[in-house]
Amino acid sequence: MNFGRGPSVVLNVGGTRYSFSREVLKDFPLRRVSRLHGCLSEQDVLEVCDDYDRERNEYFFDRHSEAFGFIMLYVRHGHLRFVPHMCELSFYNEMIYWGLEGSHLDYCCQRRLDDRMSETCTYYAAEEPNGGPEGKGRRPPAAERRKWLERMRRTFEEPTSSLAAQVLATVSILFVIVSMVVLCASTLPEWRAPENRSVEEQSRYTAESVREPSGIIEAICIGWFTAECIVRFIVSKNKCEFVRRPLNIIDLMAITPYYISVLMTVFTGENSQLQRAGVTLRVLRMMRIFWVIKLARHFIGLQTLGLTLKRCYREMVMLLVFICVAMAIFSALSQLLENGLDLGTKNKDYASIPAACWWVIISMTTVGYGDMCPITVPGRILGGICVVSGIVLLALPITFIYHSFVQCYHELKFRSARYSRSLSAEFLN
Repeated sequence: MNFGRGPSVVLNVGGTRYSFSREVLKDFPLRRVSRLHGCLSEQDVLEVCDDYDRERNEYFFDRHSEAFGFIMLYVRHGHLRFVPHMCELSFYNEMIYWGLEGSHLDYCCQRRLDDRMSETCTYYAAEEPNGGPEGKGRRPPAAERRKWLERMRRTFEEPTSSLAAQVLATVSILFVIVSMVVLCASTLPEWRAPENRSVEEQSRYTAESVREPSGIIEAICIGWFTAECIVRFIVSKNKCEFVRRPLNIIDLMAITPYYISVLMTVFTGENSQLQRAGVTLRVLRMMRIFWVIKLARHFIGLQTLGLTLKRCYREMVMLLVFICVAMAIFSALSQLLENGLDLGTKNKDYASIPAACWWVIISMTTVGYGDMCPITVPGRILGGICVVSGIVLLALPITFIYHSFVQCYHELKFRSARYSRSLSAEFLN
């Protein structure tokens, strides 16, 4: 160290003192602390720390002392974990201040940090050179463009972030409702094409339906959804991440069938060799039901459901494993008791194990359609055990899923309330 006196230095972090030798600071794992070794004047020191005591050679940092204690454990032992009962983002902010990155965390804490940052849409960027007092009066064109893109992105992604976002969300909801009403009405007998039409008549009917009022309404809705998806793709920060998001994939699945059906109608025409074109078109048109999932962008309940499924995928897999194991056991036993043994009474409904699996799943979920049931005494006893075990196996993972659902709901509600406060400030201004 080229500044200060004495063989050792003292770091005072939030009231907790740490003493180090000068040589240790030279190769210290924390970049901010190691920068003290190259300071030549008191002005250089004050750029690194918050205050400096020349007499005691003590450097004061106004930071979280407990968080720095956990960071020092990483310096000594090589393992970095979150502070209990401390926000992950706050601890990550302390890490960035001292010169650490998310990759220094243990794997379990890295996953917690990634989930937390994805939920709150938090991004930590480096300080811009024009962010000082000299650059406040004017902004470069690139900064103005980034600010405009960020405002557009929030308008399309966060329905409660501004008045324009709420208006846009309301219009999008209206289009979804109208498209669903048209889809349901198109299945009525008066709207539906007769089944005895020929392929030529069916293709001609499909082409003419585009010019009908329902076809016009459908085209308008598709145009709106397509324009919305294109704009959101343009203003997105990461194009690859945009394509990988589940809601965006659902949007593409809801929009693409319309254009495929139109292209098939145009190119096939009256080609008699495509005998299944009418069925394919009906399947593609029915895929518009995915538009309902677009409401997840505007309702906390659907967002909570999606976030809960994302976080609890391990519990969901465990639940499916429980059900599959129980199905394999009870279906084999029920087939053996009802049809496999030569007891003079054979139940044809249990002729095979796959057929018995249907009875097992409806019994374990306590649905009990009654389309098939055991008739032998051992089979009925096995059925009672199957029902009771189904109740127990389904109840075991539900507790974890329930607590995760409540936590996700409160987090999304808090996030929505935060954007609502910014919306109220914008309205008052």
